[in-house]
Amino acid sequence: MFLSDLALARRLERAEGRSCVSFAEARRRLFPDSGAEWMECAGAFVVFDGVDSPVTQSFGLGINEELTPAVLDQVERFFLDRGAPVMLEICPLAGVPTLDLLCRRGYRPIEVSSVLYQPVQLPQPASGDTSARLIEPHEMQLWTGISARGWTHEHPEYLDLHRDLGVLCSARKDGYCFLGEFQGQPGAAGALCLHEGVAVFAGASTVPELRRRGLQAALLNERMRFAVGAGCDLAMMVAEAGSNSQRNAERQGFRIAYTRTKWRLFPAL
Repeated sequence: MFLSDLALARRLERAEGRSCVSFAEARRRLFPDSGAEWMECAGAFVVFDGVDSPVTQSFGLGINEELTPAVLDQVERFFLDRGAPVMLEICPLAGVPTLDLLCRRGYRPIEVSSVLYQPVQLPQPASGDTSARLIEPHEMQLWTGISARGWTHEHPEYLDLHRDLGVLCSARKDGYCFLGEFQGQPGAAGALCLHEGVAVFAGASTVPELRRRGLQAALLNERMRFAVGAGCDLAMMVAEAGSNSQRNAERQGFRIAYTRTKWRLFPAL
């Protein structure tokens, strides 16, 4: 049984942080001139994946070691030296002193998300016209296209960004990509990253014409089955607080561990 405590938060934050590190490592491997880099500081992962990348941020500050002005100096310099905004994902279990320090340094909250978890367990066998499977190496382009189209149906201006992230997702050494199919037609994409017994569920999207066919449930079940085979004991995912994605996750057995806030450093006026 898992409890929503500091020990759980440390496992979840470290697993998601490591999944972001794998993005930066994949970008650096595919694009050596990108400047992608990461470091570990005060028990937290600090990642630069490009100035505009949503992966450029930190995970775990304040929950493994005390967040001090000296630590913040080091983290801020990492981002600012690369021309990137300073973005910190902060778990509420980091405590009031951490939040007070951020406020005094000029940080403001810009995003709230729910971190959800459940024990890894073998799902019920799938039935009906939906199925899901791990992609073959030659299907990376297919997976990237399905993922990007699902994410950007209402925001086509982000199509190039999601194609770029899809390429990196499929190139991660510790990541796995899955396709959901309806009557044999690919229509949904999902990703999985494994770290120290934690299976990070991410990147799930469905193309508009095949929504409400059970593809996301099929994807979740297949990734859960894969996680069982990989020896994981804990599954996690992150969703916008109060969103449809959060509700869908809860319907699939996930429960909220904590509500996390992303903080951004704003320069003094």
